[in-house]
Amino acid sequence: MTAALPSRRGGSSRIWAAFAVPGIGWLVAFFVVSVYAVMAVAFGDVDPFLKTPIPAWNPLEWDVTTMSNVLGEVFNGYLRPVFVRTFWFVGLALLGCILVGYPVAYFAARKAGRSKGLLLAALVLPFWISYLMRMLAWTNLLQPDGFVNQVLGWFSLPDNRNWLDGDWYTVVIGLMYGYVPFFILPLYSTLERIDGRLIEAGRDLGASSMQTFIRVTLPLSVPGLMAASVITILPMFGDYYTNTYLTSGSPRTEMVGNQIENYLRNTGQPQTGASLVLILMAMLFVLMVYYMVTTIRQQRAAER
Repeated sequence: MTAALPSRRGGSSRIWAAFAVPGIGWLVAFFVVSVYAVMAVAFGDVDPFLKTPIPAWNPLEWDVTTMSNVLGEVFNGYLRPVFVRTFWFVGLALLGCILVGYPVAYFAARKAGRSKGLLLAALVLPFWISYLMRMLAWTNLLQPDGFVNQVLGWFSLPDNRNWLDGDWYTVVIGLMYGYVPFFILPLYSTLERIDGRLIEAGRDLGASSMQTFIRVTLPLSVPGLMAASVITILPMFGDYYTNTYLTSGSPRTEMVGNQIENYLRNTGQPQTGASLVLILMAMLFVLMVYYMVTTIRQQRAAER
């Protein structure tokens, strides 16, 4: 009986691995194919008459001229302010998601009690509506005669502001609203798994509720906080709907996603758009590597 257990476990592991192979193969294949297609466009040519891309599928035929020019514009040209603005907007939106989302996730995980299920349903509810529809709803709310200005008027605050006039804070608010559910749910999962006995031990040792939170709960929630931040900022960097709908595509709030859409669809320069995609992917890859390395170190430290 004892000798049979390892073989059964090994067989079960192989079965589950076999079930996972098609899905993993599907994801890897289509990710690799998609990225390679973008690279073929970025390093390929453009039809001089139709202005359509002519991908260079053979790496030996790749032309890096466009990529070199785009890199020059990103680091010391007209695209540099766009990248700086994008990182600035995403950073502010992430900070807003932390300030808004952490208390909500903490309450849902540790304090909600019987209403936890209802609160989780409310957090998942925004995913039932497309992001585009939610941004269109915000354009109505932020109109000069919209609900936001009406609420400000109720509190005798300035109620004649045109929120859709190309202001940066409108984009940041839109990004926060659109992506804060992506932040709350993974953080909630981490906070819920924290062993309550550790919190009780902190209180038994004389720490106040705030001291226990700062010294016990907050450090233990750092992995979830990092995971939630990564999941939130990745789609933010490629976002272009928010600026388009909340500021009418104002150049003052253009993000990298707007430039990519413009080059791929409107200018007849698909090479430039594909090059921007690869540059943005490389920057995000650095963030992902940092996250993975930090997570692995934390796991090894916890095992010790």
